[in-house]
Amino acid sequence: SLQHLSPHHTNRAERRRLFGMDNWEAYETKMKAEGLNPAAIAAFKYNFEKLTSGVSLMIGEDAISPVDELPSYEALSDTDPTLLQSTVMLKLNGGLGTGMGLEKAKSLLTLKDGNTFLDFIAKQVLQMRGEFGVDLAFMLMNSFSTSNDTIEFLSKYDGLATGGLPLEFVQNKAPKVTASDLSPVSWPACPAHEWCPPGHGDLYPAMLGSGSLKMLLDKGFKYMFVSNSDNLGATMDLKLLTWFASTGAPFAMEVAARTDADKKGGHLAKSNKEGGLLLREAAQCPDSDEAEFQNVGKYKYFNTNNLWVNLPALQAAFDKFAGTLPLPVIKNGKTVDPRDKKSTKVLQLETAMGSAIECFSGAQAILIPRTRFAPVKTTNDMLALMSDAYEVTEDHRIVLKQQRDGVPPNVKLDGCYKFVDGLMKLVPSGPPSLIKCAKLTVEGKIVLARGVIVEGTVKMVNTSDTWKMVPAGTYTDTSIDLTETSWLSEAMKRCVACL
Repeated sequence: SLQHLSPHHTNRAERRRLFGMDNWEAYETKMKAEGLNPAAIAAFKYNFEKLTSGVSLMIGEDAISPVDELPSYEALSDTDPTLLQSTVMLKLNGGLGTGMGLEKAKSLLTLKDGNTFLDFIAKQVLQMRGEFGVDLAFMLMNSFSTSNDTIEFLSKYDGLATGGLPLEFVQNKAPKVTASDLSPVSWPACPAHEWCPPGHGDLYPAMLGSGSLKMLLDKGFKYMFVSNSDNLGATMDLKLLTWFASTGAPFAMEVAARTDADKKGGHLAKSNKEGGLLLREAAQCPDSDEAEFQNVGKYKYFNTNNLWVNLPALQAAFDKFAGTLPLPVIKNGKTVDPRDKKSTKVLQLETAMGSAIECFSGAQAILIPRTRFAPVKTTNDMLALMSDAYEVTEDHRIVLKQQRDGVPPNVKLDGCYKFVDGLMKLVPSGPPSLIKCAKLTVEGKIVLARGVIVEGTVKMVNTSDTWKMVPAGTYTDTSIDLTETSWLSEAMKRCVACL
């Protein structure tokens, strides 16, 4: 028992190892009682053993080198539509969008022309089936929180599930770890808070444990294209599929060129020890290396989470590693009740699906245009996508308009617009025009009237506690202080009164 060991004789790594030996049986019992499958339990056990081993979970500068050159999408030309018959398109749809104030699947948010993320995804799949005359296979990885709403919403699209495949499989959940003694956390006030999503790296054990991987292999599928449901630029691209198949690679990652706006996100690198590609996330970077992590001239590429996987190679990797992919473990410190910062401190052990690139010898990466990366992580992103800076293509993608030259408008909204209902107070009559906007900053309680056009760099401020409206008109390279104004027509007053 650990209590009999003097801290003077037990270093931190040894204490963690002993904690792990004491606690694993409790975790295994808890996960089995919850009905989790053996693959989910094995994945968490691997992560927990990494945590308790004392091995650093960080990736320092001395362990990696930059990636200088990659093949580019722009150089691709070959297409082989027959490959679609052995390919499945998978969307990750487990996120609730809690960071945007939602308690439902983020993919149910309405974005443009009355269409939600799920509408766009379904239309993309059906359009491609029609274009190529192939019954393109499509699946979702939902969570327990998103499954019912998603399946009910998509029922209006007849035939979306095809080829004898179910429309979904459900990702796993993992127990939260008490930070002080590494035991399974207990929270009787709300037992659901004792569990957390294991990160999108759970894709692989979820496919294994649900039987989805075996089902796809049994039906002759060879390739899988995976992307996030909130990235509507990530469609099944025939040139990329043909390239991936031609390389014979087991795994490939679509990367985009990093800019200053991307410097805090994970980047691609080469392992000095193994020589292969790897992904380093911000949570894996030591504080002392943060400046180099954010050096976009050195580490030039970031992971878009658009991934291509050779399914037989995935099964072979599971066989090689005894049923568990050895993904790097990310440790996130939280409180057991996310809304109660005084509740028990916990660790959430997560993995990233892109980090599987280091599990496959011969894995590739390819540089793609920014049009294949248009995610919605915040209401800043959402307002930009809702605006005229983006357009819907004939194949139902949302892309930046050509005149933006690949650079989205930089939107910075006050904290009172962090949640979607707050954003709707800002734009109750629809989004402003941002096609010529470089940067829009909004601070304070402001309502944009229909017909507001933002050009260049514009800042709107209201320091009063009363909602103020910006009238229709063109605002170019200017700062507007609404604090002392009373620009309200009767119609505008009625609109503001509703807030």
